[in-house]
Amino acid sequence: MYIINDIAYAGEPTPMLKIKSVRPLGDYRLWVRFSTDETKIFDFKPLLDDPVFIPLKDKAVFEQVYVDYSVAVWNDGDIDIAPEKLYADGIAVNDAEIA
Repeated sequence: MYIINDIAYAGEPTPMLKIKSVRPLGDYRLWVRFSTDETKIFDFKPLLDDPVFIPLKDKAVFEQVYVDYSVAVWNDGDIDIAPEKLYADGIAVNDAEIA
């Protein structure tokens, strides 16, 4: 149990998940390294028809991904995706597997 702002929570606190680095891969995939030092590959294709992500269908825009305040962003921060989504739906990889 732990307490934050006088509210008791069960379990142990989990540290905030942050993105340390990101780079685009072919076929609308992202290579992502997290604050846990885990590396995952995230397939972005299923999200490209979501209205907020439609600009990323342009591969030139998609490839401009960068990390800002520990979040993957595009278009000067107009488009972003939560680290938790990338982590939960990403596939764990060994860096040597994609070298």
